[in-house]
Amino acid sequence: MKRVTVSLNDRSYDVVIGSGARHTLAVEIGRCAPFAQRVVIVTQPSVVAAGWLEGIETGLAQSVIEIGEGEDEKSLSTIQSLCSQFVEAGLSRNDLVVAVGGGMVSDVAGFAAASYHRGIRYVTIATTLLAQIDAAIGGKTGVNLPEGKNLVGAFHQPSVVFCDTDCLATLPPKEQACGRGEMAKYAFLSGETPSTALLNETIDDQVARCVAIKAAIVAADEMESDRRMVLNYGHTLAHALEAVGLERRAQGINDRVAELAHGEAVALGVLFAAALAENLGRIDHERVELHKSVIEGFALESSLPSGLSGVVLIERMERDKKAHHDLTFVLDGPRGVEAVTGVDRSVVLTTLLEMGAEQ
Repeated sequence: MKRVTVSLNDRSYDVVIGSGARHTLAVEIGRCAPFAQRVVIVTQPSVVAAGWLEGIETGLAQSVIEIGEGEDEKSLSTIQSLCSQFVEAGLSRNDLVVAVGGGMVSDVAGFAAASYHRGIRYVTIATTLLAQIDAAIGGKTGVNLPEGKNLVGAFHQPSVVFCDTDCLATLPPKEQACGRGEMAKYAFLSGETPSTALLNETIDDQVARCVAIKAAIVAADEMESDRRMVLNYGHTLAHALEAVGLERRAQGINDRVAELAHGEAVALGVLFAAALAENLGRIDHERVELHKSVIEGFALESSLPSGLSGVVLIERMERDKKAHHDLTFVLDGPRGVEAVTGVDRSVVLTTLLEMGAEQ
C-alpha cells in the first residue's frame, strides 16, 4: 500500500492508498483517537448494499447511520438529523465519526463532525474514485443551499483517509466517469509540463499521483486563500451547471443537465476554462487541444447539454465562492493554472456560445 501525508503541522494526516486499505481502520483509529470509546459510521444504502461495510472493524462500540442518496440530500436538514443522531448514539468530544462512501458522504459527515460539539474527529473511507482523488482530502466539508453548491460549510481536516481501490471495482459507469472528470484536472496541476501521461498509469498510481498533487497544494494553502484555488480548475462552470441541475430537479425536470454528475460537469468546466483562456490570449490552440485529448482520453463528453442559457450560467457563476462581486476563474496561462479575477463578461458569454450554449 502507498501512503501520502498531508502536512499541516499538528493537523497532519495520512492518506492510505491501495487494495484492502479499509481493513487497517482499527489500527489507524488507535493512533489518531486513542481516547475514543464510540464510533458512528455515516454511510448510504448503496454502500451497504455493495458490501463495503463488511469486514470494517473499529475496535470500539459502533453504530451505523444511513443518509439519503443524491445531491438533494446534501443539505442543512441532513446535518441537523445527523447531529441529533450523534446525541442519541452518545458521542462525546473524544469519539469520532467514520464516513464510508463517496464525496457527498465525506462532505456531509465531515461538516456534521465539524459542527457537533464544535468539532470532533472524523476519518473517511472513500469508496468512489471522485472521493479518493479529491473530495475526501483537504478538509473542505459542507452542504448545498437552493441558491447554489457548497455555500455552507467548514474547513475540518480528517484524521486519516483510506483510498481502498478494491471499492472501485463495483462502481457503475456514471460514477467512474464522475471520478475521471475530476482526475482530468490533475494533468494540469502538478507543476510539471502538462501531458496525457496520467491516462496510461495503473489505478493505484493514478490515485496516488492525484492525492500527492492535492496534498502538496493543501499543505501550501489550507484555507484556500491563494494557491489552493487551482484545485477548483473547471469548477466555476461545473458548479453553475450543477446549480441549474438542482433547480430543474426541483421543478420535476429530468433532462441531461439535471442528470449531470459532478465530475462530468467538471470535465466540461475544464474544457470551458481552456477555451476561455485561449479567448483571453493566455494559451494557444495547441494547449486547448491537449485539454481535449485528456478529457476524451478519459471517455468524457466534451459538448454542453442542449437548452442551456449562457446568461443564466453567468448569473450562477457570479455566485461562485471564489468571486468577489466579479467573474473569477481558475485558468491556464504562461505561469500555469492560476486564479484570474475580473474576467470580462462578454468574453465569458462568447465562449459559452461557442461551446453550444444559447443566448
